[in-house]
Amino acid sequence: MTTRKVDPLNELRQRKYQAGHGDAEAFKRQHAKGKLTARERISRLVDRNSFEELDLFARHEGGVPGDGVVTGMAKIDGRDVMVFSHDASVFGGSLGEVFAEKVIKVMDLAVRNRIPIIGINDSGGARIQEGVVSLAGYAEIFWRNVQASGVVPQLSLILGPCTGGAVYSPAITDFTFMVHGVGYMFITGPEVIRVTTGESVTFDSLGGAEVHNVKSGVAHFLAESEDECFDQVRRLFKFIPQSCEDQPLSREPSDDPEREAPSLATVIPDNPKEPYDIKDVITAVVDHADFFEVQPFYAMNMVVGFAHLDGRPVGVVANQPKVMAGALDINASDKAARFVRFCDAFNIPLVTFVDVPGFLPGTAQEYGGIIRHGAKLLYAFSEATVPKLTVITRKAYGGAYCVMCSKHIRADFNVAWPTAEIAVMGPEGAVNILYRRELAAGTSQRAELVDEYTERFANPFIAAERGYIDDVIEPGRTRGELIRALRIAMRKERTRSPRWHGNIPL
Repeated sequence: MTTRKVDPLNELRQRKYQAGHGDAEAFKRQHAKGKLTARERISRLVDRNSFEELDLFARHEGGVPGDGVVTGMAKIDGRDVMVFSHDASVFGGSLGEVFAEKVIKVMDLAVRNRIPIIGINDSGGARIQEGVVSLAGYAEIFWRNVQASGVVPQLSLILGPCTGGAVYSPAITDFTFMVHGVGYMFITGPEVIRVTTGESVTFDSLGGAEVHNVKSGVAHFLAESEDECFDQVRRLFKFIPQSCEDQPLSREPSDDPEREAPSLATVIPDNPKEPYDIKDVITAVVDHADFFEVQPFYAMNMVVGFAHLDGRPVGVVANQPKVMAGALDINASDKAARFVRFCDAFNIPLVTFVDVPGFLPGTAQEYGGIIRHGAKLLYAFSEATVPKLTVITRKAYGGAYCVMCSKHIRADFNVAWPTAEIAVMGPEGAVNILYRRELAAGTSQRAELVDEYTERFANPFIAAERGYIDDVIEPGRTRGELIRALRIAMRKERTRSPRWHGNIPL
């Protein structure tokens, strides 16, 4: 009797093929939904042939190799990343013990080696068959999300269901990407809502990509396809570092640092109540007019995003006069505060453009806690130790002037355009208070008083005389002034407080 000789290399190839190709019918069902498979997603996201899979053969007793998640290391633009991608073809991508162990391993590797981590979410949630073990797996992942926060960038791609407790991992990560008609997130599903509250909602109207990009602010980027989503991720990587210990990757400047922008001389309307688009200002100042906006559909009275200035990545924060006159409200404060803290955590300088009439008035804002939410932005700017540069283009009134990265909360460089109005409040409101009796008696003309107040108080020169503004500049020279200031501010020493942490007004 002869014994068949086993070729170990051939057996390895067969096992890898079987583990990597899985259930062909399940893959077809995934494609029928307009969705890619777990490995297809990774291959389209990362550099060609750069993905090195880990734990391909890991399996739960009686389960299948891989256990519903694909994990490993790869590169994006030549830079190392750790990645995991839920495999909806295996148990619906539900999380069990082995699944969690695989994700935990790549998260630990990411933090230990200071590498960004990207999670592609498409999961049915906890694996009911494994009971509390699956819940323990989620909690272990959440704990690692918190430990990694501010250490390495964490990105979440929502390319399928992400429901129940599973939503808290993406909520902790730095940026969340969602694809229209494909991804959705919610804590409680439509059926439970219908039974408990009587409301009738669909998956999309409850937690679709538009809901979280426009209404809730949970997501940061909206894409029409998975490929567009991957392009957004790759573009983001041009601005962020590998970890908190690294500087963002600068590139050789190819845009004239002294380039003037004559269009800025006329961007501010003659009528102080007339809006303009702050993005016209941003694109005129940054390198090659290239501005990558974050959360473009949420709290649109505040604009945040990334750009390059003199080849260096910077974070941009700006009031948007086109929406609500650029007033600060609850959502805008939260949006900007979180962005500022991300930039500070990862060594990205901040450039702030100010045109703010104040905080949005009204009972809805007061009852909703505008005091607490506005304080978040004040706290974030005050806490930030990266280079901070501020340009006041038009209005800067009241407490909002203080909050929007003023010199008093330790901005490194503050300038104003000649059109800037820096005062406790707008001229109209100030005249109503200061000259109430004269106006009531008819002894003074409102227009004359408004002009007088504007000339005496609502201009940048009073602040400049006190050193609160470093200079009043011609708008067209803004780019050159910011670049010179940034080159100096990049050399400042950043120090960390000896305290455990402050108590931000959450």
